[in-house]
Amino acid sequence: MEHTPTILAELENYLQQHELPLVQFAELSGVFLRTLSNWINRHQPVSVEQLDRVTLAMGLPRGHFYERYIEHYIIDRAPNWRRIEPMLYRCAELDKLEAIKRVVGHIMDNLLYSPRLFELAENLFAQDRHAAALPLYKGVAEAEKYQHSERLAICQYRLFTIQIGDDKEQNLKAATRFEIFIERLDEIEQLDALKDLANVYRSLQEWDMLYETALKMKEKAQIQYTLKHQQKKRKSEEPGKKLSRPMFVYIAYADLLCADSRETQGDYEQALQLTYAYSDLDWVVETDEDTLYWVNLFKHWAQANTMVNKLLSGDISALHDYVKYIAASSDTTEEDRIVQLLNIMIAANRYAIDVDHALSHFEVDINSFAQLPISTDMYTRKVLPDYLAYFGYELSYYYLYKGMYSDGFKHLKSATLKAITLKNETYFINCLGLFDHFKAYAADEIKVEFSKFIEKAWLNNVKKNSTAGCCS
Repeated sequence: MEHTPTILAELENYLQQHELPLVQFAELSGVFLRTLSNWINRHQPVSVEQLDRVTLAMGLPRGHFYERYIEHYIIDRAPNWRRIEPMLYRCAELDKLEAIKRVVGHIMDNLLYSPRLFELAENLFAQDRHAAALPLYKGVAEAEKYQHSERLAICQYRLFTIQIGDDKEQNLKAATRFEIFIERLDEIEQLDALKDLANVYRSLQEWDMLYETALKMKEKAQIQYTLKHQQKKRKSEEPGKKLSRPMFVYIAYADLLCADSRETQGDYEQALQLTYAYSDLDWVVETDEDTLYWVNLFKHWAQANTMVNKLLSGDISALHDYVKYIAASSDTTEEDRIVQLLNIMIAANRYAIDVDHALSHFEVDINSFAQLPISTDMYTRKVLPDYLAYFGYELSYYYLYKGMYSDGFKHLKSATLKAITLKNETYFINCLGLFDHFKAYAADEIKVEFSKFIEKAWLNNVKKNSTAGCCS
């Protein structure tokens, strides 16, 4: 195995090659001569900041020596937090994730470092350096897995937040794994945790779990809201226990989620009653600007969702008002527009309604969906891709059954590709079934594209289930 020279060996070689006396290099690097001398002669380690100055003075990129510094001055010596902490921050800045994992793995045998690593992880998380914070949270969670602590629960909350991605199976596992830790969180932080968990269940279309989680959030939020207005001293007044939304929002949002669950399962009557509940917020005590913003937003959503429930239940007369409402909503986000147009397409296909006028009116919006930026909001980030795939399928269904094959196959191809990316078997099977039904009207290049889709999905399934051997 090739031997990697030490940092000191490379420094001494650099000085010899450039015929630089140590005193001159000290001036060049900005590191005190005595510090460099003690490092070379007495092997007293320099700080990470001083290492960066030495590295740059040698014409090398920052971080060039980090792995060797970790090996010789952190792992091979007694742990020293004054060296460990700045090294972890520097590695986070440079995305040296393997180096972070190595340091964490080395020091986590000592539980005394758990609070310090946790605090560092929280700082990185607040800076949106989630990838760097991940191994720190994992290290703390592993070290404290037998502790019934709030810190362990927060670690699990952060791990849940960071690990939610495009893989639905992994998301479900992450949600299930995190759910048992919610009760260990601070009573206030539980509300945001339940909100985030509910949004993941919503994205996974786990409607019963969504309903159950939303009800739990509503119950806890109602208790906290009552206590708040009894003017009792609450933990929420402590630093770091601040909600991401006004407290009443969690009550109203729970009703909205429950309505969404019931609507999706076809119980439009209960969905309507729940919609009326979150539209009536006269009980809200606060009158500040943020509160008024959310109250108006819920009323806005309720107005739209009332029409949606009527439309999806078969009240065709609601379509005109709904389209008119959408067109008049100038401040609607593109995310909301997708959901609105999806509702129109579901109703159109379910009740054989001609909606060409609506599609023509919102043509610009539909064409813009492919260029939507990635959102930082957990709900939008996880749910929106599903809605795009769902909308593409409904739109292609509409066009194909109207004999508009060019438009139909264009949108069906896009929806199928999204379904494969999302690993959504239901959408994928629906898309293949629709393609097979209209296959006779597809151009040869479209048939080739779908053959590739099928092969790609098959290979993904073989890889996932390790079943290649059974096919040989």
